[in-house]
Amino acid sequence: MRQAIYPGTFNPFTIGHADIVARALTLFDYVTIAIGYNINKEGGEDDARRRAKAIRELYRDELRVGVEVYSSLTADFAASKHAAAIVRGVRNARDYEYEREQAFWNRELGDGLETVILMASPTVGEVSSSVVRELHHFGRDVSQYLPEGYHLPPYTKE
Repeated sequence: MRQAIYPGTFNPFTIGHADIVARALTLFDYVTIAIGYNINKEGGEDDARRRAKAIRELYRDELRVGVEVYSSLTADFAASKHAAAIVRGVRNARDYEYEREQAFWNRELGDGLETVILMASPTVGEVSSSVVRELHHFGRDVSQYLPEGYHLPPYTKE
């Protein structure tokens, strides 16, 4: 079985993230949505667990998707899952440059671990978690940017 991890903070999990998961499932047998948190940030683990619960609920009927919380190096988490690759989505050149550097380090630290970069679909390419989070903070309706059935946890600062 070819497994991949899709790491991120997913704060919040948007329609762009859901699009990447759906497309990754065409390439891999199983995808673990890996919610990372910084052990040095207050509330990091609790917030990550709340997001994980909401995302698990979203994928409750999809047996090929798992959701886990982690605080280790991404390459180490991928190894613990026996992942064939890391999946990442990019929206623009800025994202690409960041992901290219991360892919180098994950390959270096992960004994050849590959990163599969999927370009954002045009319909969701401008959706950004940080913008959605800010809109939500100021009381705007963000439901059009969230997958159907996803319930946004209460706003928390990261």
